[in-house]
Amino acid sequence: MVKTAPFSTAARKVLIKDDELCEAIAEALAGQSDAPGGGVYKKRLNKNRHRSIVLAKGGRLWNYTYLFAKKDRDNIDVKELEGFRKLAKAYDAATDRQLSKLLADKDLTEICNGDKAKVQERRVRGD
Repeated sequence: MVKTAPFSTAARKVLIKDDELCEAIAEALAGQSDAPGGGVYKKRLNKNRHRSIVLAKGGRLWNYTYLFAKKDRDNIDVKELEGFRKLAKAYDAATDRQLSKLLADKDLTEICNGDKAKVQERRVRGD
């Protein structure tokens, strides 16, 4: 599981910590999220004050991509959803080398390394 650099900055500003993100992914894996399709998931965070967009096409990489305050907007629009679907597809097609470069360049930051969410993810995939 990873988060983008812009998501990291936004989450830090509203005091959302990685352990909350890991717990939210475990809930999403258990079916507790909105899933508009195409590898795009919407998950509530920060005691329901914020919404996150998580990309997970094919379940290969869960990626926190976008964060917004519920008080500022109700949802993403159709054009944004289509963009997120394309981005989910691109992440799914990325090679391990490309993902490693994104991590090395700090465009992505790995989270939930070895915690209960990762264990839950393995269970869902059947590992």
